[in-house]
Amino acid sequence: MELIRLETPITAATARALLLGQAFAIHGKILCGRDAALPRLVKMAAAGQLGDLARHLEGSVIFHTAVSPAGIGPTSSNKVEIESSIAPLSAVGVRIHLGKGAISAETVRGMSAHGSVFAVTPPATALLMDRIVSRKLLAFPEEGMEALWELEVSGIPGIVVAAHGVTR
Repeated sequence: MELIRLETPITAATARALLLGQAFAIHGKILCGRDAALPRLVKMAAAGQLGDLARHLEGSVIFHTAVSPAGIGPTSSNKVEIESSIAPLSAVGVRIHLGKGAISAETVRGMSAHGSVFAVTPPATALLMDRIVSRKLLAFPEEGMEALWELEVSGIPGIVVAAHGVTR
């Protein structure tokens, strides 16, 4: 399977051009968050309190993972706290949500209305750790490894499984 190279930030046109089943490798900065950080971002966005975080979200990739010394790996994207963040975060500029598992048709429609896609990545922690160039804590340090992190990566793989209102 041929991987297309995606550079962050992801433009709306690039996200719209991604097709179901398309494989890619992400290069550049991505955000990492899960159960603790993502609902907090949604609340901040709804209250108009994103501040500087807004510029990190526009054109971003959010990887549903914690960041720990042991590694990174996708968590289930259909957890209530994560799945309920997908459409609202798409509305503030997130272009690719990267995790594992299936998401609901309602989430796919909400995400697609804002030109975002959902992709899965293999749960291979050792492989993914080798792809991290640098990391920076962005928000919610009290959440520990579940805080919001920004990683610079080189070649994180993914496969589009939901786009344009359709899921695979």
